[in-house]
Amino acid sequence: MNNIETMSINAIRVLSADAIQKAKSGHPGLPLGCADAAYALWAKEMKHNPGNPDWANRDRFILSGGHGSMLLYSLLHLFGYGLKKEDLAQFRQLDSLTPGHPEYKHTKGVEATTGPLGAGMGMAVGMAIAEEHLAAKFNKAGFPVVDHFTFALGGDGCMMEGISHEAFSLAGTLGLGKLIIIYDSNKISIEGSTDLAFTEDVRMRFDAYGFQTIVVENGNDMDAVTAAIKEAKADTTRPSMIMIRTKIGYGCPAKQGKASAHGEPLGDENVAALKENIGWPAQEPFFVPDEVYANYKAIAAEKANDEAAWNAMFAEYCAKYPEMKKAWDDEFDMNIGLSLLDDADFWAFDNKPEATRNLSGNTINKLKDKIPGLFGGAADLSPSTKTYMKDAGDFSKEDRLGRNMHYGVRELAMTAMANGLTLHGLRGFCSTFFVFSDYVKPMARLSSIMKIPTTYVLTHDSIGVGEDGPTHEPIEQLAMLRSMPNFHVFRPADATETTAAWYAAVTSKETPTALVLTRQNLPQLPGSSKEALKGGYVVSASKKDVPDAILIASGSEVSLAVSAQEKLEAEGIDVRVVSMPCMDLFEEQSAEYKEMVLPKSVRARVAVEALIDFGWGKYVGLDGACVTMTGFGASAPFSELFPKFGFTTENVVATVKSIL
Repeated sequence: MNNIETMSINAIRVLSADAIQKAKSGHPGLPLGCADAAYALWAKEMKHNPGNPDWANRDRFILSGGHGSMLLYSLLHLFGYGLKKEDLAQFRQLDSLTPGHPEYKHTKGVEATTGPLGAGMGMAVGMAIAEEHLAAKFNKAGFPVVDHFTFALGGDGCMMEGISHEAFSLAGTLGLGKLIIIYDSNKISIEGSTDLAFTEDVRMRFDAYGFQTIVVENGNDMDAVTAAIKEAKADTTRPSMIMIRTKIGYGCPAKQGKASAHGEPLGDENVAALKENIGWPAQEPFFVPDEVYANYKAIAAEKANDEAAWNAMFAEYCAKYPEMKKAWDDEFDMNIGLSLLDDADFWAFDNKPEATRNLSGNTINKLKDKIPGLFGGAADLSPSTKTYMKDAGDFSKEDRLGRNMHYGVRELAMTAMANGLTLHGLRGFCSTFFVFSDYVKPMARLSSIMKIPTTYVLTHDSIGVGEDGPTHEPIEQLAMLRSMPNFHVFRPADATETTAAWYAAVTSKETPTALVLTRQNLPQLPGSSKEALKGGYVVSASKKDVPDAILIASGSEVSLAVSAQEKLEAEGIDVRVVSMPCMDLFEEQSAEYKEMVLPKSVRARVAVEALIDFGWGKYVGLDGACVTMTGFGASAPFSELFPKFGFTTENVVATVKSIL
């Protein structure tokens, strides 16, 4: 390693330490310890173009240890991705381009929002799956138009989190040869030595997963790390894990190797000592010598040549295979689903009682031929969640063209992997039982934050699960998901509403969607319509313009509300029934529309939903009431549970009368 490379590596350390010190907040340990490895990857082995961060065939880099964000920001600045020194100086400040953890779409060059440890590992596996699938779909002899690696960097915390175990277990099973994990093994966590709680042999774990494993004893030896990355790339039949043994806070005499280097600024004196110890030519904050910038600029220019060569190859590919050019454009067309709005076949259904999970399955099998990027599956539950795409193949080590994913019983990692698929440009979806959305929630939250349209199919939506009992009967989960910003939760009542939910999901550009679906059959409602796309609408009108009361329901309880409406009408009480399949979309409508559906003058309102009442208060008001769950469910056939918990026509009628 020559002097300019040493200086270039140390520039990462200095910029990181200065930014964290100025912010008086941050995590210097990882950037200082991993600077050599980061330079080896970004300067020597990674295919990327700072001039075009969105180049389709770039290698992906995910900083799973997102707390070490200044490592990534320093790289983005030095390589010329658009971050200026002023941006580094605004680290962790309001509205800056350098937030505390990397944020997708907020900062150019950030491939995924990371922070929850291990999440980046799961998303990296999803990206590697997408790369393998797209390569099988589009590559032709002499035209490897999809040919790139996915790299993820994380530390001991990422390896402790269960999500990484789930994700790597599947990565090994699938033989994702272009996935390379760089494990920063510094044996320090916030509380001290990792020996306090983490003593297994991580390399043996990865051996058991089916990874190629490589150990670099001195992670601060850039040449050794570079050689390890080359070795990892050479094995295309197995994913690789490179364990680099580093010292946290490397280069800072008073902090190196200590837990205190992890999550607090070094302090002014220690920053000065760091610069002196590594032979930095100035104590001035954020100082980088011109020759270092020149080195990075020269490397970036070489990287741009990679894209130029790819662009030339892709142009020739498109000329030779025009049908593949069209297929490529369709694959990544975010608007391709819009034509379905007026597609009669897409909205057609048999007029018979049907579970919405079955209706969803029918819709998926229509969509698979309309949305070529639709790709996903279930956490070992596709026969129950009805998410299997017929004649679309199973993605596996043997079949990369398959579009059905078998995630195994790994809900948390499944969701992260689905996010990785979506980040890579596919229409990623995943599914499980609704009650297990508790496992799904952390990564679904990242979907919302990243503004990516991952789709979640969540079946067995209420006490209608029946005999499986309280452990499998969701009660509070709907309120949990509805509480998330930028997240559309659909609980459809019939075929039309289920189709509307899927239409909304596959045409969304920045909002994830959850479809919450029944196990039991539901009738098709005469009044249901595409108005469901507005989130809430009048499914059964009252006789009067201003009704005596309004019943509001979702899912399986809409037909119950219509039944109660008929009974009340016979007793001279005029009631409007509003179906509310998606509160989130209803809230996005105009004030005029919402007033038309739920006029403020009608204060007698009853919400009917076989889940907890949390969230319904804003619709029923102080004068209204709820027919909802107040505790957990029970084990019995659903036909017995609904009457037991008050979901009967008689109880809904009585509740309406009680508030009139």
